[in-house]
Amino acid sequence: MAKNFDPGVYRAILRVRQAYAFDIGGFLMRFYSYMMNIGTITMITLAGRSFLTAGLVSSAIALCTFLISPRISKLVDDRGQHRVVPVAAAITLVGWALMLATVGTGGPDALLFVAAVLMGFVPNPQALTRARWTYLIRTGRLGDAAPDLRTMFSYEGVLDDIGFMFSPSISIALASSLFPTAGLLAGGISFAVGVTILSLSRSTEPEPGWGAPERSEGRRRSVFRTSAVVRVLFLLMLFLGAFYGIFDTATVALAEELHDPNIASIILIIASFVSMIMGFVFGMIRLRVPQYLQLVGAGVLIGCAYGSMALIDSAYSLFVVSTLGALFYAPFLIVCNATCERAVPGDRLTEAITWMNAGSTCGMAFGPSLGGLIIDEWGAVASFDLGAALAIAIPVTLALFYRLLKRNVRDEAYEELAHVPAGKGE
Repeated sequence: MAKNFDPGVYRAILRVRQAYAFDIGGFLMRFYSYMMNIGTITMITLAGRSFLTAGLVSSAIALCTFLISPRISKLVDDRGQHRVVPVAAAITLVGWALMLATVGTGGPDALLFVAAVLMGFVPNPQALTRARWTYLIRTGRLGDAAPDLRTMFSYEGVLDDIGFMFSPSISIALASSLFPTAGLLAGGISFAVGVTILSLSRSTEPEPGWGAPERSEGRRRSVFRTSAVVRVLFLLMLFLGAFYGIFDTATVALAEELHDPNIASIILIIASFVSMIMGFVFGMIRLRVPQYLQLVGAGVLIGCAYGSMALIDSAYSLFVVSTLGALFYAPFLIVCNATCERAVPGDRLTEAITWMNAGSTCGMAFGPSLGGLIIDEWGAVASFDLGAALAIAIPVTLALFYRLLKRNVRDEAYEELAHVPAGKGE
């Protein structure tokens, strides 16, 4: 019987040398993706333009990414990464260059919004790398050396956390210490190098249609329309992005009200490290629980943990709630990704994961705005109350769609077991 806790599971990940190239490429792409919004705001404001303009441009990038990126991923699933990703990346980089040039030369604000639309074509690196890993594992190409899928999702989640932690601060540091466009300039270069590395790694690229029992020749509908589970995951991630955006905004506001702005950065950095460690540890645990119940359990834990932000009224309570919530943040994301993998065919996974991330992007776009309005009128503590309500909406949503998830999320690791070497999935 396999161990329920195995600290050595990540050795299987590191032994897959075929993955080094696309994981390095995806990691470099992540740095740009995570600094895109905050880097744009920092760059525009440091260049002397208003916070209103910076906020509107950042929101435009988020909205365009939400609308366009899932369509890019659908094309990736239909035609292959090497055909679509370089083209989408080229359009993104045109927008990036236009944004830098407009800010650097003092061009009109209208060009900033044109650039924001083009930047919305960014390919989703999290979905691209997870799709490659899933393809290698589920098709048996790695044989007995294949790592467990959930360990892979944990590993990818740790990379997400590293990018999420460090890329915004790097962007801000470069822009403030060198020149306004320095942060986003570095991010764009990192993105271009990452796209090149990933695109040249053709041997690990998923073949279009690889995980579907039947593949029609006609135009396929979006997985968002055909999969109820993907729609539920999108909704969960929307609530997650919204309450987390409010939490970050309210944390900064409360620190300012307490006349100690450093509190916010310290608390958020500690929470990020806790989340990263928990994601790493979670990958070592082998749960004997059906996937839909894992999702429900993780949703209840994170909903209750961040729902307690309604009790925040001091720096101490803020630290406790932040740390408590961070314990369940990474595991919840890992379980969501694993649920998505078990709910859609392999050749729809890139689009499905991108829709999940789009939900988070959408929530992050409107959450801080609502939080900011409440902070201006009633203060930071009142904004935490709104965030708590959105956090509780996660377990409520899971309760409403419990039967749907039980019916549509597979219990087995994957359907392709029939042609995977013996011993896999045991």
